[in-house]
Amino acid sequence: MLALPLVAILVAPALVRAAFQPPLPAFRHLVTFGDSYTDVENPMDGGTAWPVYAARDGNLALHPFAKSGGTCSNNITFRPSPSVMESQIPAFKSAALRLPQGATVYTLWIGTNDVGASALLTGNDPGFSVVDTTACAVDWIRIMHSLGARNFIFQNMIPLQLTQLYSANSFPNRFWSFQRNTTEWSVFMTELTLAGNALSKLMLQALAPTLPGSHIALFDSHALFTDMFNHPSRYLNGTAPLNVTGSINQCVFESDNGGPVGGVCAPATADNAVRDSFLWWDELHPSEQADRIVAREMVKAMRGNTRWATWIS
Repeated sequence: MLALPLVAILVAPALVRAAFQPPLPAFRHLVTFGDSYTDVENPMDGGTAWPVYAARDGNLALHPFAKSGGTCSNNITFRPSPSVMESQIPAFKSAALRLPQGATVYTLWIGTNDVGASALLTGNDPGFSVVDTTACAVDWIRIMHSLGARNFIFQNMIPLQLTQLYSANSFPNRFWSFQRNTTEWSVFMTELTLAGNALSKLMLQALAPTLPGSHIALFDSHALFTDMFNHPSRYLNGTAPLNVTGSINQCVFESDNGGPVGGVCAPATADNAVRDSFLWWDELHPSEQADRIVAREMVKAMRGNTRWATWIS
């Protein structure tokens, strides 16, 4: 009898499992949850939010529930905005949609407000940490599974320290007009997003086997935006010089210890050819061109053919 090399013996079971993995469903419906990065009614990219592009390009019926300013739970990081747990999931339940679950994919992109200013970054929610906000986001899958959902794409946090708001070279702006140690903010935000994303990956891997019949993908927004920042010519296509450190709609505020005393906002160009040269719309939000890239890769993720997403189950 021919003896197989040890490596072949160890690798073969994994290959067999991969060969017999069921194909992904042909999705016809897209249901979205999250914050301003996903809100289609109040798009914060200066144009059209990514789910609209994804629905069009993927030939999907769109059912949007994401709301600007939202966090995962107002019981963890309170903001006067519709959170996923206390508002968006109840809104979904109230809508009583009759969706073919085998052909419906659910997405969540949350965390930007949870870890940011007036939340974890600035210590506004004592007693809670990125462990709590991440566990909450992952628990969205368990709750939606109990409501009949079976196909999920979990979008992790982008490298927020690359935005103008959280960069080491930040300045007083519409989102935070007070003085602060920008280097400290940038370092802390780097740690928060990396830690939260590492935790969510582990939590998703642990959750997946407990949800029978589910397909769960981790969409690596962090890696995608890092690549857009480092290699803008692969993604941005405007006529102006490519810009990943500034923003189209930028506001610089003067401030003192008592708060803002005035601000000057650069006029946002209406020329799409110029706007498509920017990675950021304002000090916190991706540009419409960046959102087109997100939409393109999300549609690819639904078909299982993008480097930015991994189907865990």
